[in-house]
Amino acid sequence: MSPAPSPAVEVPDALITSYGSPGDARGRAWLAALPRLAAEFLGRWELRRDGPPGHGMAGLVLPVVRGDGTAAVLKLQPPGEETSGVAAGLRAWDGDGVVRLLDVDPGAGAQLLERLDAGRPLSAEPDEAVVMEVLAGLMARLSAVPAPPGMRGLAGIAAAMVR
Repeated sequence: MSPAPSPAVEVPDALITSYGSPGDARGRAWLAALPRLAAEFLGRWELRRDGPPGHGMAGLVLPVVRGDGTAAVLKLQPPGEETSGVAAGLRAWDGDGVVRLLDVDPGAGAQLLERLDAGRPLSAEPDEAVVMEVLAGLMARLSAVPAPPGMRGLAGIAAAMVR
């Protein structure tokens, strides 16, 4: 049984502001297409909306539920050079320290991702030593995985950031 149709997606004002500069024709076109794009992937991947949209500087994130009842998020962002390696990286890590990639359409900039527990942010940990231990362990796990062919390794990127 397919999920019920989801209501139209409203693009958050803050996301519009980050992409909506008058001279950014490509960004404005992407914003205008977002509700249609969201509806397309909600239908294609048989998803039901499950909360208000979120966003970052780079895209729209919709909490969803898959047809089998699994909680996930639909992430939509403009396809481009800076995001071209995201799917390969997520596949290489396969959920070990990062969200698991469940489905992807790189040409459309659409990713279906494992949903994390937003009720457990690391920022809520009062002990800075615990936070540093978690971050150091995470960096060790992530940098231990070889980069996919043709991509820079995380260890080299982190070293350059420290320099």
